[in-house]
Amino acid sequence: MKKTLFNCLLGTALLMGTGAYAQKAQSLFNGKNLDGWKIHGTEKWYVDKGELICESGPDKEYGYLATDGQYKDFELTVQFKQEADGNSGVFFHSSLDGTKISGWQAEVAPPNMHTGGIYESYGRGWLIQPDKEKEKYLKMGEWNTMKVRVQGDNVTTWLNGHEMITLKDDKIGAANGQIALQIHSGGGIKVRWKNIKLVPLKS
Repeated sequence: MKKTLFNCLLGTALLMGTGAYAQKAQSLFNGKNLDGWKIHGTEKWYVDKGELICESGPDKEYGYLATDGQYKDFELTVQFKQEADGNSGVFFHSSLDGTKISGWQAEVAPPNMHTGGIYESYGRGWLIQPDKEKEKYLKMGEWNTMKVRVQGDNVTTWLNGHEMITLKDDKIGAANGQIALQIHSGGGIKVRWKNIKLVPLKS
């Protein structure tokens, strides 16, 4: 009887926790248009059937889609599907001047090119890459779920439920800024995004 009561209470607590998460989550993409975002560069960003598409344009340069708002401590979840070359990324604590971006990128890339690693743009370059055996968690050409947790000096990324990296960096912890999606230069790139959700965290 006591065990049954405990299990019921535990189940209720888990459901309440899930509800609390759902109430705090902010949807950054409404599935209809680019409200709340700004395009930087000449590459293509558009909405199709509830999905956000980034695609190389004729200039084949870097392009970014950045949030209007800034976010310091958060847990961000995105789903992406790479078509053709999928070289992209999710920037955080970033700022843009045209297509020059300063900040940190959680990499989204083709197989064996470090998806889930952290790269500092116009700074120290690669800060950490996933262990080689973790490259298998990327499902090229299928929907993937990436989670990026930034809290104080600590950054952790997950890909399809698998932890990819964990990093402690005081420079990241001291910064703030926009979230931005990237399309890499070179042409031939197309990536689909959906279910872009953010939960604010306390430091």
